[in-house]
Amino acid sequence: MNQKVLRGIPSVEKLLQAIGETGLPRPLVVGKAREHLAELRKAKTIPEFEEVVGSLRASLETLKLSRIQPVINGTGILIHTNLGRAPLGPAVVETLEAVGANYNNLELDLGTGERGGRASYLERCLAALCSAEAATVVNNCAAALILILRHFVGAKNEVVISRGELVQIGGGFRIPEILEVSGARLREVGTTNKTSIGDYARAINKQTALILRVHRSNFFMGGFVESPRAEELAVLAKKKRIPFVEDLGSGAMVPTEQFLTAEHEPTPAEVVRRGVDLVCFSGDKLLGGPQAGIIAGKAKLVAALRKEPFFRALRCDKLILGALQTTAELYLAGREESVPVIEMLQMKPEELTGRAASIIKQIGDLPLKADVAEGRAQFGGGTLPRAAVPSVTIDLVPRGLSLAEFGRRLRMGKPPVIGYVAGQRYKIDLRTVFPRQDSELEQAIRKVFTLKEEGKSPV
Repeated sequence: MNQKVLRGIPSVEKLLQAIGETGLPRPLVVGKAREHLAELRKAKTIPEFEEVVGSLRASLETLKLSRIQPVINGTGILIHTNLGRAPLGPAVVETLEAVGANYNNLELDLGTGERGGRASYLERCLAALCSAEAATVVNNCAAALILILRHFVGAKNEVVISRGELVQIGGGFRIPEILEVSGARLREVGTTNKTSIGDYARAINKQTALILRVHRSNFFMGGFVESPRAEELAVLAKKKRIPFVEDLGSGAMVPTEQFLTAEHEPTPAEVVRRGVDLVCFSGDKLLGGPQAGIIAGKAKLVAALRKEPFFRALRCDKLILGALQTTAELYLAGREESVPVIEMLQMKPEELTGRAASIIKQIGDLPLKADVAEGRAQFGGGTLPRAAVPSVTIDLVPRGLSLAEFGRRLRMGKPPVIGYVAGQRYKIDLRTVFPRQDSELEQAIRKVFTLKEEGKSPV
């Protein structure tokens, strides 16, 4: 590109003056402007100034949308990984405000005035919830499994696991990869569909560090299948004097079959009663708390994990511990209906129908066809893949606007609304929309058409 053309590239300051107020910190805007100018210097031709400004403005809007912000979840997926998994209830939010805005006794014994144990009260609550001798917590379930493996895998480095449990979890992470990064050597037993207690017994040798069982929480197997019961594996592990560990994943604390579905998800307490030495599970799935990895089981083993040097790298901060503490207390007090995930699962279809009818009445003047329809909400988060909960959807067909454009404008609104397209309709499942959001949802739908009529950008 010759010097004459290069002189046609606008300065950063000129771009900033043309862009005006963006609602973003100035250093971010300056950085984006410089990125755009750097791209222009590589181009063969320089666009008109207004085109450069428009491109930069669009880039800044995309950056602005990437901020973490509240959204209205109309997908019908209760534990939606892309939408932050389990939402936290008022009691937990109150705890976060109090703990976050003030100093706290995170590692102070208020009785003695000396340094105290971190999360000792929470650990006692979690142990009680799991009917276990002891419990501890790290920052997620994958970290919990890695901590367990790093501690028990040493001179003995083989981990016995069924081929039918070498699963892939969220984000492309796979159980074999997690095992390998911990220094463990996989000893796969059985086949994809059939593994017997004899397969485990034959695989155990002097190099066996532990038996690992991974709950198939994000898929199911049927037909010609076989797996040994946990009680059988517990007896075998005790006889061979090796730990028996189960990665439970979801962490349900109440019977899931009560939520209008016949499928049962095992609870940590059930697993512990069956003889498992250690169980680990997530805090932000069916438990309905913050992201965390909870480990429960034999007191001697849990104590050893706490002393593991790697434990410090995985520990949770005051906000996570405070949120999890309040969540655990709600369950222990018999107030699990205050946990949003449980509250949403308990909503009756007739209640959802009434809300849907009310919202449709409020948007009756808009250029769209709106109907109340039956829906099937999902648990999500790699939990209960066969289960669906009866639900209610608002089905929308806008006039003069494609479903794709309608959905895009809803996503880019304030707050963003996330639904889905099925059967040539844009659907919003009310089981995952909080009643307090109904008015916001109505306004968001209305805003789509207001923007269209005014000819404005949808952001």
